[in-house]
Amino acid sequence: MNPRLSNMFTEEELKDIEGLKRGSDFIEVKCGCTSRKYGDTIGKLRVFTNGQFLISCECTPYCEEEKLTPYDFEKHSGKEGTRKWKNHIWVVMKNKKVPLWRTVLLKYYKHASNGANELTSTRAKRLFHRDEFVRCSRCKKERRFRLRTDEECRRYHDAAKARKWKCANWPYDKITCKVDEERASRKSCRGCPRSPSCKGCTTCVCFGCFKCRFLDCKCRTCVDFVQNAEP
Repeated sequence: MNPRLSNMFTEEELKDIEGLKRGSDFIEVKCGCTSRKYGDTIGKLRVFTNGQFLISCECTPYCEEEKLTPYDFEKHSGKEGTRKWKNHIWVVMKNKKVPLWRTVLLKYYKHASNGANELTSTRAKRLFHRDEFVRCSRCKKERRFRLRTDEECRRYHDAAKARKWKCANWPYDKITCKVDEERASRKSCRGCPRSPSCKGCTTCVCFGCFKCRFLDCKCRTCVDFVQNAEP
């Protein structure tokens, strides 16, 4: 075994993990993630000596996703619910699926070495966020928020979690509750690049990324995302 790898893992720790292969600066094991709708998505997880985790997906013979972060692999598999890749991604040990958090592999996950890769790949795959609406607590009219930039995403995030957001707080123009809200036909167009009248698809609906979740926010949505994106 490579001396650097031997400093990370012992033969005893790795002996029961299925699909084990060793490279010059990594080990590779079989992994997977299970969706109720799509079943098991199989991949190959590489753990590098610098602590980086990368997964090559084998969901189909034609899949070209070869350098996914654990977060992106979980999303790629179609796993429903909250993003908890440490619990949802598994390896096979003694013919049983064992979540990563219960293996020796996870303690070598170093977010410093994964951070740039994870941030880049997540943003690259989630370049677009559709427009969202916030309802005024006073007049009950809905106002549109664009989510194209980091700043716009933060504006919407703060407005959506505010208990008493009002039309006067709309960040684009100074308006009052007397201003009519958009017509229903106009509100149905939320900027999806795939289809103008899209009601929500994987292209325009984001369930959490580093653009619309914030390290300095203490709301449950952001806290859960950050806890599962970092070790």
